[in-house]
Amino acid sequence: MTRGNQRELARQKNAKKQGDQTKGKRQEDGLSAAARKQRDAEIMQQKQKKANEKGSEKK
Repeated sequence: MTRGNQRELARQKNAKKQGDQTKGKRQEDGLSAAARKQRDAEIMQQKQKKANEKGSEKK
């Protein structure tokens, strides 16, 4: 029973390591490259539209 603490510490260390590996990666959403590109283009168009509206309000 003397190794119980070491095992627990190893599990915690491994869990942290696994979490750090996926931290910066994009989550897979099941879309093909073309579908992802289309979705991103629509999002960017909406953002640009909002920015243009906000810019015209200031003038």
